[in-house]
Amino acid sequence: MGEKKEKKSSIVAVELAKEQKQVSVSEFFLKNRHLLGFDNPIKALSTTVKELVDNSLDACEEMQILPEVITQIKQTGENKYVVIVEDNGPGIVKKQIPNVFARLLYGSKFGAQKQSRGQQGIGVSASVLYGQLTTGKPAKITSRIDPKHPAHYYELHIDTSKNEPEVVADKEVEWLNKAHGTKVEIELEGKYQRGKLGVEEYLKQVAIANPHTEIVFIGPAGEKIIHRRSAKEPPPQPKKIKPHPYGIELGLLIRMLKQTKARTVQQFFTTEFSRATPAVVKQIAEKAQISANAKPAELMHQQVDAIFRAIKQVKIMAPPTDCLSPIGEAILVDALKNGIHADFFASTTRSPAVYRGIPFQVEAAIAYGGDLPQEDFIELIRFANKVPLQHQKSACAMTKAVIGTSWKNYGLQQSKSALPTGPVVLVVHIASVWVPFTSESKEAIAHYPEIMREVKLALQEVGRKLGMYMRKTVRMNEQRERASLFEAYIPELASSLASITKEGKTEIMQHLQKRLKKDLPLLMGEKKDD
Repeated sequence: MGEKKEKKSSIVAVELAKEQKQVSVSEFFLKNRHLLGFDNPIKALSTTVKELVDNSLDACEEMQILPEVITQIKQTGENKYVVIVEDNGPGIVKKQIPNVFARLLYGSKFGAQKQSRGQQGIGVSASVLYGQLTTGKPAKITSRIDPKHPAHYYELHIDTSKNEPEVVADKEVEWLNKAHGTKVEIELEGKYQRGKLGVEEYLKQVAIANPHTEIVFIGPAGEKIIHRRSAKEPPPQPKKIKPHPYGIELGLLIRMLKQTKARTVQQFFTTEFSRATPAVVKQIAEKAQISANAKPAELMHQQVDAIFRAIKQVKIMAPPTDCLSPIGEAILVDALKNGIHADFFASTTRSPAVYRGIPFQVEAAIAYGGDLPQEDFIELIRFANKVPLQHQKSACAMTKAVIGTSWKNYGLQQSKSALPTGPVVLVVHIASVWVPFTSESKEAIAHYPEIMREVKLALQEVGRKLGMYMRKTVRMNEQRERASLFEAYIPELASSLASITKEGKTEIMQHLQKRLKKDLPLLMGEKKDD
């Protein structure tokens, strides 16, 4: 009986071996498109616009020019649309076009240790993959690097079994209106809608976080919306930095030590990490009980583990922060004023902080009053590296920090475990060389305690500014009501005084009104001039 079972299991093992194969990343995401933000037709359309616009803005900022982005959506059939995004960026070298748009996990931003919108080399090629899956149509790309070079036109599919580009068309074309730039067209299955989760709202939020950008949007019905730039200079270009010792994992440290060309442990740390000075390396070596002159390739696993533990015990200066490019307090307020009619605006940009050896910076801004709804929950707008996060609001660390802030202290109503209510737009932005998203779709920030703390401190700063305004406004309203009360009683008082003094009522009223006007600053709580 046991022998028969053994034979049966061996047959099963052989059959299973025949079915086992390596799965390409394209094929994986083809079957798990929800991980990338393509889980419903409405979201698929806005995600495609997002990925293309992000690429355009990153490219323009690399060139340090003011971005001009044209986004168009054309309906081609029932729930079928073409998304077209055109920019004035540096363009893409011909041989790189197929790889950039038709190979997942291909790009220059992964692990670059510099703030950028893209991080993984997935976004734009995932949009191409989704379009290919739902319509069978290739993506169309036109790109030009300067007036001396012709524009190149490609039509591309992705070979999902190999994660490689399939070139459907490749030719030079005339592109008279562009000296340099890129134009991408993707036909896909989607659903166009207006409102909070739609493309129009997304581009409006992009304009808030990127006020140096001019955005033109042409909708399916031919409607045209233009977001004019309010900033005349591009933001400072963030610089690349080396990884910080505090952010390294043991497995990565082992790999780096095997691959390094450094001859000694000291040279390894000082050349491949930021803030790893010779003095710091000496302390690490002493605590790990190894020589700073030891050869990296000859270290045993136990020695590397000792180095890893020693790093945590040595005080190392925080990483440099010129790798970050925040929006800025004044620019953020101007951008809000450009799109929101409110009575009060305030903002703050926190000093850079660190999580897991990774620098990050939090900003917050608030708009109050004006045309904003009085009784609704506040509108929370979240940004990560100047990119709007429209989905998974409840799963985001920013939302949790907002709910965890006591807004009643600042004059707003708030129920337990809920966003506050009132005529408020609240903006929260995190800038980092590596934003800890909760998934590949990049829609919510992970709940790191360091990030939660910084967000909450930023919220408290703008909250205090709002509270001061609210208290001042309430006091002024009370003083105005008091002055109005005096003014309302003037006719009755004038009649009484006229009957007692036998003087004219009109003259007495004029005298009282003149006196009220003179003493009004005192009633309003203002200092009277000498």
